[in-house]
Formats: sequence, structure tokens, C-alpha cells
Amino acid sequence: MRRLLRWLVLGYIVFCSTLAPTAYAQAPANPSPATSPQVEDRISKLEQQVTAAQSSGDNAWMLVSAALVLLMTGPGLALFYGGLVRKKNVLGTMMQSFILMALITVLWALFGYSLAFHGGSRFLGNFGYLFLRGVGAVPDADYAATIPQQTFMVYQLMFAIITPGLIAGAFAERMKFSAMLLFMTLWSIIVYDPMAHMVWGKGGLLNASLGGAFPTLDFAGGTVVHVTSGVSALVCAVYLGKRLGYPKQPMPPHSVVLSVIGACLLWVGWFGFNAGSALAAGSLATSAFVATHFGAAAAALGWAAAEWIRNGKASVLGAISGAVAGLVAITPAAGFVGPMSALLIGAVAGVFCFLMVTKVKGWFGYDDSLDAFGVHGAGGTLGALLTGFFASRAINPIFKDAQGSALPVGLFDGNPRQVLNQLVGIAIAWVLGVVGTLVILKVVDALVGLRVSEEHELQGLDLSQHGEEGYNLEA
Repeated sequence: MRRLLRWLVLGYIVFCSTLAPTAYAQAPANPSPATSPQVEDRISKLEQQVTAAQSSGDNAWMLVSAALVLLMTGPGLALFYGGLVRKKNVLGTMMQSFILMALITVLWALFGYSLAFHGGSRFLGNFGYLFLRGVGAVPDADYAATIPQQTFMVYQLMFAIITPGLIAGAFAERMKFSAMLLFMTLWSIIVYDPMAHMVWGKGGLLNASLGGAFPTLDFAGGTVVHVTSGVSALVCAVYLGKRLGYPKQPMPPHSVVLSVIGACLLWVGWFGFNAGSALAAGSLATSAFVATHFGAAAAALGWAAAEWIRNGKASVLGAISGAVAGLVAITPAAGFVGPMSALLIGAVAGVFCFLMVTKVKGWFGYDDSLDAFGVHGAGGTLGALLTGFFASRAINPIFKDAQGSALPVGLFDGNPRQVLNQLVGIAIAWVLGVVGTLVILKVVDALVGLRVSEEHELQGLDLSQHGEEGYNLEA
């Protein structure tokens, strides 16, 4: 029986082997016409699903980044600045940050976004996006191809909110609330919107990725945010004059605790500020995230070390100021430099800004109340310049030849011309900040007056401008 089964199996194998060539010969070399469209349709659907997944991931990251940048203004900047002023001015100072979240949002929706990001001249956009017309779910590939344009718009709004808020540190404790509102409105239109368009907008004079005449590298706002606001802060401090009693009367911060909390919130929010400027949840965002953190850490140590050498102690206020200085300096370079370059930029910024605050301010005698210029103006200028030295195509190949090959980016990468481009961008930011702010201050002073009366300044902004007190210390 077993022998019979073996012969049957052997016979079946031989029979199948004789039929196989015939069967294979009859099989078509290519899929039938009926199956080709089906395969192509499945591939097309798969590609759509992959694109949708990428868009969803990028959009989620950008919405989170927008929220992080808003966190920098309120509560970050509000607490940081609020703790640095005297107790009688804490609410007035925090109100300046808070009200900008509302004021600039309305201006941005009406025309600000259009002036900054719609195509126009080399210096300013036009009114194509007036009232956010056409700004919806469809991406603008020139800016960010994988997220809705409305997401890009609201992300950029958060930059427009915090930038004028930084200026308030220079005129803290002495500007009228009504004057502040009018000043910030005009400043956002005359200074911020044109600078944002020149550096980031289509056709802008300084745009590095969309054919600017002087391609300035500014990944997240070194010139647009920090240089313009810091320089404008200096002009405000000089124009308004010193606070009553400054510098003879001591004016220490009323709560460094609040400022520490604010500085930590700024540090966290800055990841949305810098890493979010990659406009996608990819490796460039990771690189900018790392550079941001490293720059802040090195600057905090640099400022603390310089202060320790000079005064014999490292203060808490100095350490948090150094961290902010490092965050400012690394902002333009975040998406162009590696971790070691970020450490170096941060360390230099910490020491440089310390000297600006402790030495240079004393030499010239201006009352920059909360050191907006010493940190943001000086740190932003330094960071924008150093970006031209350390930017690398290995991190961000922003410049390419006709064949698509990466070209050198910064000086140490083989492109010495970039330092000149950075200087042009810095110079334009300085001129626009100085001239624009001076004109605005004169207009506001003529219309409503800038400075509170001596009586109100002695009383404090909380009561004189808002009829409230920050603390109820009754037993």
C-alpha cells in the first residue's frame, strides 16, 4: 500500500511538471488592462493619505507652536516685566503685555497680515489679504506648503503681538496708557509690518528664500523682532527721559520671583518661536529646538560668570537675564547652526549683553527701565551678525544653484558675502526702528501726550491709569 502511494505521488509530480511550462507560457507578461487602473488608483489613494498625514502632523505642530509663542507674551513677558518694576506699577506693566494680545490681533486681521505677507513692493505688501480675504484652508506653497494658510497667518500673528510688547520694557513706569495704545498701533503699521515683509514676505528686499536683493538670514526674527523692538526701545527711553529719582533713588524689582517664573515661561515658549519657524514637524524643527535650548543655557552661564567675576556673586536676576539674552541672540541663527555653534553664540551673547546693561547704559546715562535695548537690541544685533558667520548648509541648505546643489551659506561655510548681507539687514532694521519710532513718538506726544504727570508717576500706574492695585496687603 505504501509503495502504491509513493508511485501515485511521484506520478502526480511528473504530471504537474509537464503542465507548468504551458501554464506559465499562457500567463500574460503584464497585468491585464482591467487591473492597471485599479493599481494606479490604489497608489494614488495611498499618496493622498501620506500627504494628508504629513499635513495633519505639520499643522498640529504649528498650532502648538502658535500657542507657545502667545504664551511668551502672556503670561511670560507679563510676569517677567511685571516682577522687575516697583509694586505700584505691576498691574500697569502687565496690562501693557495683555492688551497687545487683543489690539494687535484686530489690526492683523484687518490689514496687518496683508501688509506683511501679501506680494507687493520690495518694502511693503499690498491689500490682497485685506480682512483676511482668501486666507483659509488652502496652503500658500511659497510660505508653507503643508499647512493651511490660516495656520501660517495665526502663527505669524503671535510674532506681531510680542514684538511691540518688548518695547514696553524701556518706558516702563512712565507712559500713559492711552499713549501706549496709540504708539503700539502706529508702530506695528509703520515699523513691524514693513520689516516683516522685507525679511519674510514675497518679494521682500531682504528675503533669503524668495529672491531678495540682499538675502538676510533671519530664521525666527533677529532683525524683524529683536533689533527693531530693541532699537525702538532705546529711542523711547531717551525721548521720554528718566524716571523720577533715577538713578539716585534705588528702584529694585518688587518681585524677582515673578520674573523667574516669567523667564522660565519665555524659555519654554521660545521653542515654538524658533523651532516652529521651520513651519513643519521635521528635522529642521529639531535642529532649531536644540540650538535654542543650547544658546539659552550657555548665555545664562556666561552672564552669571561675568557677574560673579565683577561682583563676587551670581544673582538670580542676572542668570534669567542671561538666558533671555541667549534666546534673543540664537533666534536668527536657530535654523542655520549646529549645537556647538549655538553654545558659542549663547556664551558670547551672555557676556556681551551683561556689559551692555552694566557698563554701556551707565556711560550714556539713558533710563532703559527693564533693559529692553541692552538685551533685545544688542543681543538681536549680535545674533544676526553671528548668523552670517556660523550658518551652515549642512543644517539648512537655503541657497542652491541652478542644478539644485547646496551652496555655502555662512562665512565659515565658504560664503563671506553673507556677512555683508547680514549687515545690510541689521542697518535697515536700525534705521527703520530709529526713524519710525521717533516720528511716531512726536505724533503721539502732540496728540495725547506721552508721559504721565509727576503726581501720577509718584502714585504709580496701577492707580493712576487703571484705578486698581496689584496687591491687597490688608491684615
